[in-house]
Amino acid sequence: MDPPFVGKFTLEIGATVIGSFTEVSGLSVQLDVEELAEGGQNAFTHKLLGRMKWPNLVLKRGLTDTDALFEWVMECSGEGLTAKKNRIKPRDGKISIRNAKGQPVRTWTILEAKPVKWTGPRFAASSRDLAVEELEVCHSGFRTGK
Repeated sequence: MDPPFVGKFTLEIGATVIGSFTEVSGLSVQLDVEELAEGGQNAFTHKLLGRMKWPNLVLKRGLTDTDALFEWVMECSGEGLTAKKNRIKPRDGKISIRNAKGQPVRTWTILEAKPVKWTGPRFAASSRDLAVEELEVCHSGFRTGK
């Protein structure tokens, strides 16, 4: 089987498709390591595994005509936060890599996802760059699956 082309990803939060993205970073996990020196043992130190760290996900895409991404951000902040009396309910989501036919090849289930930053396009009349929006999402980990 050929490896999938890594040019298209989709983000779903609950049953809502937030959008397709051309770049996703931060899909990683790191474990803290504590070194413990044992008296009389000079050949090595014991390495004890600790907490897991899940960096924020950063998703980028060209600007589109859908507002699902920005609506999710507003639902979890600003007026949405005030209306819900400061209760943000994190929701699980999915990031899927898609093949050329648009079918999911691999999916990561993101646990307790919350948007923490949205960045709109940079406007410069002299630029020929695409208008890009960026979403940063914090979460409590992920699981892999097909």
